[in-house]
Amino acid sequence: MTQEIPIAENLKAVSATIASACEEANRSSDSVTLVAVSKVKPLDIVRQALVAGHRVFGENRVPEICEKWPVLKEQFPDSELHLIGPLQTNKVKDVFSHLDVIETVDRLKLARYLARAMEETGHRPDCFIQINTGSEPQKAGILPEQADGFIASCLNEYQLPIKGLMCIPPVDEEPALHFALLREIARRNGLKKLSMGMSGDFETAIRFGATHVRVGTAIFGKRPKP
Repeated sequence: MTQEIPIAENLKAVSATIASACEEANRSSDSVTLVAVSKVKPLDIVRQALVAGHRVFGENRVPEICEKWPVLKEQFPDSELHLIGPLQTNKVKDVFSHLDVIETVDRLKLARYLARAMEETGHRPDCFIQINTGSEPQKAGILPEQADGFIASCLNEYQLPIKGLMCIPPVDEEPALHFALLREIARRNGLKKLSMGMSGDFETAIRFGATHVRVGTAIFGKRPKP
């Protein structure tokens, strides 16, 4: 069933929508990176997107990354993998070498483990700090009121390569409010990259300055229910 999903055509359609949203926002279309969210998709489906020419992907589970991506990176060494899900400190060593970008730095203990891994290996993947813009107790991310101090610690104390911020707005709230908040936190901390916007709201995110949009369903189809 999933083999029949027109992944190449979907990628073209999403890219065209990104270009249109950028034009409306008076931005260059190459100022936005499409992160194809391939979580729970089998290796052969992800490979179809790679064969179609796409190179930037997002995954959220360490076991899945370790299973799929050594093979895919060997075949497509120019691919770029973003971690977009929570990272437990005891999993850092398992997954670290596979990652090009870590979008979910959200606590000092994790920052400390990442700093140690970077020092030991010399591998320094770009990092984004995840902000819990909705202050949702069940969701990962640093609270907005703690963001400035946390960003400073990551940069100064742990010397992490923090490039930007990431958020996942609450499902029942207007995402524009959260995108605006993330943009403001980034602005006052001198961070240039914003990972925000998914299949249902990435055009709005682009209007608010997103540099990375995370799109899964519009490319790979709906994920199977657990």
